[in-house]
Amino acid sequence: MKRLLPLLLIVILASSCKSKKVYASKKTQAHGVKVNTNKKASYEAQGIVKYAKTFNGTRYKYGGTTKRGMDCSGLIYTSFNKYNVSVPRTTSGLKNAGDWIDLKDVNVGDLVFFATKKNSRKINHVGIVSNISKGDVEFIHASSSKGVMISAISQKYWYFAFVQARRVL
Repeated sequence: MKRLLPLLLIVILASSCKSKKVYASKKTQAHGVKVNTNKKASYEAQGIVKYAKTFNGTRYKYGGTTKRGMDCSGLIYTSFNKYNVSVPRTTSGLKNAGDWIDLKDVNVGDLVFFATKKNSRKINHVGIVSNISKGDVEFIHASSSKGVMISAISQKYWYFAFVQARRVL
């Protein structure tokens, strides 16, 4: 009996050590975006985006407009202001600035707006289109969780949160 107990314990432990399945996260699932890619961005738009990229990695700070901290509308305001383009300071002001455009017609320097609160379509986030490639639109924005960063509209989160695009240049 004393020999049987350790043997039984080893058999139980060995049989319970199955490999676990790895599940892919659905958050990284990409969605294709049809975009006209044969447009050339203006010199001014390219400069605004280049300046906005200098803030990449800057931490998020509500109301911030400097390298010490920045929010999403502060990034737009600061970047456009560098090129003497007057835009509203807040997301609610920006959502009515310029002209509405279809997502498939966006170009570098255009603004993209999102509703990121659950069960709401109220715009509360904005970014600047930084690159356009076949099937995708990249934008720079200030994320409250990761600071200033570049994301893609084809990412599931941003794809479903997208509300509108506007051209202010």
